[in-house]
Amino acid sequence: MVSIQLPDGSKREYPGPVTVAEVAASIGTGLATAALAARVGQGDSARVVDTSFLIENDAALAIVTDKDAAGLEVIRHSTAHLLAYAVKELFPDAQVTIGPVIENGFFYDFSYKRPFTPEDLVAIEAKMTELARKDEKVERRVLPRDEAVAYFKSIGEAYKAEIIASIPSDEDVSLYREGAFEDLCRGPHVPSTGKLKHFKLMKVAGAYWRGDHRNEMLTRIYGTAWATKDELQQYLHMLEEAEKRDHRKLGRELDLFHLDEHAPGLVFWHPKGWSLWQQVEQYMRAVYRDNGYQEVKAPQLLDKGLWEKTGHWDKYRENMFVTESEKRDYALKPMNCPGHILIYKQGIKSYRDLPLRYGEFGQCHRNEPTGGLHGIMRVRGFTQDDGHIFCLEDQILGECVAYTALLQKVYADFGFANIIYKVATRPAARIGSDEVWDKAEFALMESLRRSNCEFEVAPGDGAFYGPKIEYTLKDALGRQWQCGTMQVDFSMPERLGAEYVAESGERHPPVMLHRAIVGSLERFIGILIEQHAGALPAWLAPQQVSVLPITDAQGDYAREVVKTLQKQGLRVASDLRNEKITYKIREHSMQKVPYILVVGDKEKANGTVAVRARGNQDLGAMPLADFAQKIAGDIAQRV
Repeated sequence: MVSIQLPDGSKREYPGPVTVAEVAASIGTGLATAALAARVGQGDSARVVDTSFLIENDAALAIVTDKDAAGLEVIRHSTAHLLAYAVKELFPDAQVTIGPVIENGFFYDFSYKRPFTPEDLVAIEAKMTELARKDEKVERRVLPRDEAVAYFKSIGEAYKAEIIASIPSDEDVSLYREGAFEDLCRGPHVPSTGKLKHFKLMKVAGAYWRGDHRNEMLTRIYGTAWATKDELQQYLHMLEEAEKRDHRKLGRELDLFHLDEHAPGLVFWHPKGWSLWQQVEQYMRAVYRDNGYQEVKAPQLLDKGLWEKTGHWDKYRENMFVTESEKRDYALKPMNCPGHILIYKQGIKSYRDLPLRYGEFGQCHRNEPTGGLHGIMRVRGFTQDDGHIFCLEDQILGECVAYTALLQKVYADFGFANIIYKVATRPAARIGSDEVWDKAEFALMESLRRSNCEFEVAPGDGAFYGPKIEYTLKDALGRQWQCGTMQVDFSMPERLGAEYVAESGERHPPVMLHRAIVGSLERFIGILIEQHAGALPAWLAPQQVSVLPITDAQGDYAREVVKTLQKQGLRVASDLRNEKITYKIREHSMQKVPYILVVGDKEKANGTVAVRARGNQDLGAMPLADFAQKIAGDIAQRV
């Protein structure tokens, strides 16, 4: 007998070995139809298997359907194979290489005599739909490694043969067949191609075989797949919205910044963009000032010896920009922490001085690969709102609680209310005693509990020197951006000789808390631009008000309005061009200015302004003082 325990705690018994599909059918035809795979086992030992998997011993079993995250991954994995099947049907000479699942979809790399085109994608997608409708059974078989190598060589799939040849010779490999197509894969897969209904091919790109630029350039086809038509449509709609909000596009249209081949990965800020930058920086500077941080500034160029002590020279050198002067090696700092420790070390520190909080808008440089650069979101030169708190072990909890509350307020002010919290715990390779790790992890988790924050735990994802909290915000499109961090470090202060004098008179290294709220200012500004689709709230907008005279006769009055508002600290400009007022209103509306003030003879005579709010809202005429009070309220409330 084989006993199967189901998720509801009930058990079913079978006279002998039984497949997942047979278990599902015995429960009900609806479940048998919906089954895509199954999870066998419990906890960390559980694994996802095909519905054809034979259960020979007592086991816990959960049927996986398209309502499960694991089911969606099986759908995407199987759709990648369907893509390869369709390509081989249309282009028999193409060779398949690898095709993994990625976030929101999948890709597959192909070797072919020419790159695939967008027109090819249309034909391939149509062929995929045709093959899926055939509802061909997906079957698994296992071969010894050498037999599998010989098989793929015999059908002209040299890349697959090379992949298999890299597997130890005593291992078997699994192959999956659907119709005329057979591919190497660990699985699992859907039971038949008819389960694959909601997919779309997105784009083509180049990719080197095995990611090595010395190898052949392959063609990569990206696709997306979902459990339902509605989910697919929602995702495609989100992509359309994301394209409209693309910070690179809006950066050009709103004249905020540009990127230039003369300085790859570095940003040229234009006047409007730098104004936006300053609003973010000055806001964060006030956050420092009002929450007990002392602002510091450390050099960008530091000696190799310092980076050797921190461990960066050995473990991070390929990502650092290195230079030499007078036979000494230096590096542009990729992070600010060592500089803050050197500042801390100046003078004797007592336990009474702790916690000591430093903050810096520190410019860092990292030698990111060209292919990884993305607008101002991922650059080689960036500025962090970097802070470090030097404290005692028993102060960690209090500092973390206060920091989470501060971060929540900052994100809310910038328009982000939805935050995801994650605690990354000790990795296998680490330094420090378990007792210290216990204290640090408890402090981070307890700080989130006291802040009424639900959180996930990411086991083993902490740094080798300490655990951390990752704060991820969700934007208007539901996309996630990991920005804030709080990291506990018992290592670097000791490595660099930082100490404090304890109450006993003994010297001890302090605990160092690394924290950033917005992280890279460049990246955060890119997120802000996309969050607000370029229509930044009045307190952040590079230009808050445009004053537009109807004719030249109101030019002087327009200048007076500008001067009056500027004296109140507003960012205002007039448009005195000899153009029709409708043209000027349209131009400034496209620049997403929060308020447009139109002034004609009537407004000039009455000392009023005709106010148009962003979004084509006509607020009518009002005294200039009333408008100034209104926008001041917007700015104060950060609406």
